[in-house]
Amino acid sequence: MPFAWFVALRYLRDAKGQTALILAAVSVGVSVIVFLSALITGLQASLIEKTLGSQPHVTVRVPREAPRALVEPSAETAIARNVQATSQRLRSIDQWPLVMADLERVAGVTAVAPLVTGAGFALRADAKLPIAVRGIDAERFLSILDVRRSLVAGRYDVAGGNVLVASTLATDLGVATGDKIRITTTEGVDDTVTVAGVFTLGNEAVDSTWVLTSLRHAQSLYALPGGATSLELKVADVFEAERVAEEAHDRSGLDAQSWMKRNAELLAGLSAQSGSKAVIQFFVVVAVALGIASVLIVSVVQKSREIGILRAVGTAPRRVLAVFLIQGGVLGLLGSIVGSAFGALLSKLFESMARDPNGAPKFPIELDLSLFAATAALATGVGLLAAVIPARRAARLDPARAIRNG
Repeated sequence: MPFAWFVALRYLRDAKGQTALILAAVSVGVSVIVFLSALITGLQASLIEKTLGSQPHVTVRVPREAPRALVEPSAETAIARNVQATSQRLRSIDQWPLVMADLERVAGVTAVAPLVTGAGFALRADAKLPIAVRGIDAERFLSILDVRRSLVAGRYDVAGGNVLVASTLATDLGVATGDKIRITTTEGVDDTVTVAGVFTLGNEAVDSTWVLTSLRHAQSLYALPGGATSLELKVADVFEAERVAEEAHDRSGLDAQSWMKRNAELLAGLSAQSGSKAVIQFFVVVAVALGIASVLIVSVVQKSREIGILRAVGTAPRRVLAVFLIQGGVLGLLGSIVGSAFGALLSKLFESMARDPNGAPKFPIELDLSLFAATAALATGVGLLAAVIPARRAARLDPARAIRNG
């Protein structure tokens, strides 16, 4: 065993009380960091999943039509005019299969699906309710929103005049699987369809309006033969959605909007949570660092005679420096191991104590190896940094004075 390691471990073993005290402090600090990080990360993941459970990460569509001046002013003329907003009409993306193939090559994009979306009414008996019709490619749409997993009745089938109806809308219409409803669109086209399945996505606005049909059927309902009004994208990292949207806009020239723009308040809340986590971690780290530094400073004072003897027999200052740096690193590493285990146990206990009526945890916990690795690296690094001042003080001790006054 190297000399510096032998002396450092001997000092830690001799001062058992101090070592146990600082290990306990580091372990508590690390457990707090692990618990809060797992809790906040889990809450953020849960919020994002619930928010994005009914919407794509990026939506690409034709830009809104803007008013155009019939006469442009010149240097010789001045024109007084009242610019009115242009009424919007349902338009298809020009050559959307080529655009879709190009968007699939954008870095970070995992899936792209074409849609025809429009408004209309669903009629059955005396009921006439507003709906949002979404014509989908059955296979591609599952990679954007897994409606099949959200079915509460029936089957996932939108072929041959079959439709899927959102749960609240189905209740309001009084329909179940196998029943027929009549759909009238804003284009004046109507058709009678069969309810093949009922689904719920946990979003009231969606569950009370959505009707899913096939892409071809929606094209006929809205007089868009072979068209698609939007392309929906899914990305690997949800926080990269805005970057993907910007690149999609640059590639296609179309309007591309990410979930981050549509849910600005949610994003602000997630940022606030991350900020609060960083502040708490900072103060915990400071407290741990001060604890390690104070104990090691006391150790330097207590062992000044021994340090002086080591220096007198020819031990280099850098070796004395290494002795105390090793102590700081070992205390940080051992504390991170114990603290990570305690923090993980506390997290799982807290998760199991608070559950919804359906059995799902109210406060989901997200633990992974990266969290433990980062916490161990942080604690070890803090231990080394906290040991710098005591180590430098020990290395600079005058041997004669330390032996005489020790």
